[in-house]
Amino acid sequence: LKEVSGTAINWKNWVLKLIGYKPVSVKEIMEDQDVQNAAYELYIRELAFWTCVNKIANAVSKCEFKTYYHNKESKGKEYYLWNYEPNQNQNAAGFIYKLIAQLYRKNECLVVEINHRMYVAESYIKEVYALRDHKFSGISFDGYTLQETLDMSDVMFFELNSTDMRKLMNGMYDSYSKLITYAQNAYQKSRGHKGILNIAGVAQEQDNFNETFEELMSTHFKNFFGKDNAVLPLFDGYNYQDISQNAKTYSTESTRDIKALADDIFEFTARAFSFPPSLAKGDVQDTTKATDELLTFAVDPLVKMIQQEINRKRNGKDGLKQGNYLKIDTLAVKHVDIFDIATPIDKLISSGAFTINDVLQVIGKPKIDESWADQHFMTKNYSEIGAILRGITEENGGENSENNQLESGTGAAGK
Repeated sequence: LKEVSGTAINWKNWVLKLIGYKPVSVKEIMEDQDVQNAAYELYIRELAFWTCVNKIANAVSKCEFKTYYHNKESKGKEYYLWNYEPNQNQNAAGFIYKLIAQLYRKNECLVVEINHRMYVAESYIKEVYALRDHKFSGISFDGYTLQETLDMSDVMFFELNSTDMRKLMNGMYDSYSKLITYAQNAYQKSRGHKGILNIAGVAQEQDNFNETFEELMSTHFKNFFGKDNAVLPLFDGYNYQDISQNAKTYSTESTRDIKALADDIFEFTARAFSFPPSLAKGDVQDTTKATDELLTFAVDPLVKMIQQEINRKRNGKDGLKQGNYLKIDTLAVKHVDIFDIATPIDKLISSGAFTINDVLQVIGKPKIDESWADQHFMTKNYSEIGAILRGITEENGGENSENNQLESGTGAAGK
């Protein structure tokens, strides 16, 4: 057995030697320039993608999932399930983040309910049918795989777009990454060291020339170029002339070129998400307008899609007719400073549109346990024109009546 094994090993080595195979270490692979360029491009791509996903997931996780029973707001089991604990291993924020991440990564997301608890599926097999329910099998999450096959009506299936935008973005990245690689190489060349090494004939005729030359190139020059402060030892017959000072172009090649290309990837990714590019790149100028754009074109359509799927699967047509539904409130997404909104709060309450407790709930403050805090107030500025005219008429009528009484009393006194 050992001879057979040894023969197999020798045969393998002979074949590898025949084809010119040379073992390559992991270190050599990671130091390869093409591998480094590919890794850098992948890092930028993933960073841009997950920056947008994280911001959208954070925005949705701040929303309140309001539940209504017979058109009245209710905070029962369904409310607790969506706002606090979807399952025994996740809170609501973690659950929503996983759902959004899966949705953007795969362009679709499957949520299953088991024993009144909800789980985001990590993998599954989908069988598509035109005139009946799609079927899902091999559903797995957290290392557990369901044995049964579920119909579309038994699960919540969220689909982002009809076309997977990430595939389109990856195609664009493949062509654009060449520009980033070129900018990196150009920058490195502009900052590199270039020189001419003159070797006299006397030095080349020495017996140990090859060893001396190898040590000079692999050890002394490497230390000389790699360290901030270094001395280059030169033997008789060797003369080194540095020509890199004239070749450097600090004004034309800089890290700003590489950053600008990386910012372009962030911008392309953000536009694919209908996401404000300034928020994706971390700019702080005019964040209010950018946040409004994020809510309008990214968060609101996403929330509407999630809300529709939840209602059609968990409440159905009959439930909606009875006033049983779920509504995702996005008012809490933006940070609220009570001093900045003091005047708008006064308008909301005085116009009768909101109660005091309604406003307190929006700004995240505890409600007032008094009946008057749930009443609607309206100033006379918002009264109907007919009511104002009636009030003026009544006031004028009262004044005329009082004047008539005074005149009547004066006449009686005169008599």
